[in-house]
Amino acid sequence: MDIFAQAKVDCHNHVLDPARFAYAADVAYRPAGQEIGSQAQHRAVMDAYGVRHALVVGPNSGYGLDNRCLLDVLARSAGRFKGIAVVPLQADLALLAGLKAAGVVGIAFNATFYGVAHYALHPATPALLRHLAELDMFINVQVEGDQMAALAALLAASGARILIDHCGRPTPAAGLHQPGFAAVLGLAKTGRAAVKLSGLQKFSAQPWPYADARPFVDALIDAYTLDACVWASDWPYLKAEQRLDYGVSLRLVESWLPDPADRQRLLWDTPRRLLGF
Repeated sequence: MDIFAQAKVDCHNHVLDPARFAYAADVAYRPAGQEIGSQAQHRAVMDAYGVRHALVVGPNSGYGLDNRCLLDVLARSAGRFKGIAVVPLQADLALLAGLKAAGVVGIAFNATFYGVAHYALHPATPALLRHLAELDMFINVQVEGDQMAALAALLAASGARILIDHCGRPTPAAGLHQPGFAAVLGLAKTGRAAVKLSGLQKFSAQPWPYADARPFVDALIDAYTLDACVWASDWPYLKAEQRLDYGVSLRLVESWLPDPADRQRLLWDTPRRLLGF
């Protein structure tokens, strides 16, 4: 079966709709132009490519800790979409439970934006992790380079579910045994972690089709198996350094997994089970 005809869940995408939800005043980066993806545009793209469900990630860019746009998307989706929210580390159980009731399945930990110390050394982090474990919610982690080496023990001990963005964003020149990527692979042993095979443009040192990223994709599939790997587009491609296209990204997945049954596990079976669709 052609990949475009297969049912899909897109596990990392954003809605940026400043015409309806103004950006926060104090954000460091304000997406504009082709980086903007309104709610209507987002739904049109998902419909065009046969994406039945999506995990919409609240972006640090534009909105910071403001989840109003994300929550509006979820409310209007009638269960089609779920979300990852950005909250202060001091978020209490009641706040998190309210977000879960609104369709949020996890909370973003973005070390590429805030740094490792922001999470590892903050006194509020242990309580937040306990709350997430109690609510059966994800810690949605974005790291790069060797950052995961400093966070893996904290995540493994948390008891919460773990969802890793963009293959862990390794450094291709450092090889498969670099400490950060080794830590990403090691989290597979917890049985509570899953990884998004996505965002190759964020860490590859080469142009499309990102040949230097392929060994890392293969290693993740081997360590996690397709029962704990999901796919994501990263639409609408914030800060992209080169042109990206949704359909071309899907064809790349087809080259990784020629067997339609394998693709069904990655694109549909596993994300539906993990995210509760």
